[in-house]
Amino acid sequence: MSNEGKGPWDAPDNGDTKGQGGTPQPTSANGGNGNDAQPSSPWEPSPQRGPNARGPSLEDLFRRKAGGGGGGFGGLPQRPDGKSWWPIVAGGLVAIWLLWTSVHRIGPEQEGVVTLFGSYSRTVQPGIALTLPAPIERLEKVDTQQIRTTSIGSVRANAENLVLTKDQNLVDMAYDIRWSIKDPELYLFQLDQPDASVQEVAESAMRAAVANFNLIQAIGGSRSEIEAQVRQRMQAILDEYRSGVMVRSISIRESDPPAEVNDAFREVNASQQRRESYLNDARAYASRVTELALGETAEFDKIYEQYKTAPEVTRRRIYYETMEQVLSKVDKTIVESGSVTPYLPLPEIQRRAASAATDTVTVTGKKQ
Repeated sequence: MSNEGKGPWDAPDNGDTKGQGGTPQPTSANGGNGNDAQPSSPWEPSPQRGPNARGPSLEDLFRRKAGGGGGGFGGLPQRPDGKSWWPIVAGGLVAIWLLWTSVHRIGPEQEGVVTLFGSYSRTVQPGIALTLPAPIERLEKVDTQQIRTTSIGSVRANAENLVLTKDQNLVDMAYDIRWSIKDPELYLFQLDQPDASVQEVAESAMRAAVANFNLIQAIGGSRSEIEAQVRQRMQAILDEYRSGVMVRSISIRESDPPAEVNDAFREVNASQQRRESYLNDARAYASRVTELALGETAEFDKIYEQYKTAPEVTRRRIYYETMEQVLSKVDKTIVESGSVTPYLPLPEIQRRAASAATDTVTVTGKKQ
């Protein structure tokens, strides 16, 4: 049979819809229940039941949810006035969101940077700060009192940080940079990676400073001068970058020659220290001798002035002083005509007294 004049909503021809004489009969929309035939939509599921029948469509599910009554999604119970709880729940969530994103507590060591649609708006001080809800305004807290430390180099032998000195030698350096944030706006928006910039500026400043010192100075007593120059150079460069960073201090943890020659340089350094020690001892001895000679010269000049005034008296006084120094350490006797008589054995008496005192101390120590 031909299908001329049939539309997409017309029922198809089959054996069940033909009457006697092959005349097509209208198909019932209710599966042949005797009702009048209705054109079927291609977007609506077939009401027939069978092994190939489809389940309810998504449109049917939403229609059932909307018209099924109750509390809406989730089957929440209705309020006493018959309305849904969902508006109240949604309003509570919005209030929490507004409170969470609009009220901020800034600590005493912090400052808050407020952005309006991602652009800098203002900086708020410690305390309670109010902003427009997100995403209109956002607040980022920055700790401006924290001392941050950036370490460069390592004391391990397999992590060298070689720097060239003034005399074309290499020195392995490990040091720490302590810095803080002085301007949160510049720190957040001026540089893409401010922490990495601090490290790069520190390395550049250290190489420029060490280039002014030779190897002995770099590994010796010039560390404080190097640290001061590095801090000054770093602060100047970071201020030129408008980084919002303040350099607090530089601390050199290690300053040694390369590991391959470190032992030899230590021996050289020890030899130089011994040389300096010997030189210092010689200078001290020369100073003592010079001072003694100057004192004797001044004393001689003084005696000479006295001698010019009273030669005989000065001569006798010098004689007596000299004899006193010489004879004070020997036994003295008086030689008279006819015999030799000991005068007074004072040295022997003194030696006995000293020996007796020593014996007394020894015995007392044993008794204790």
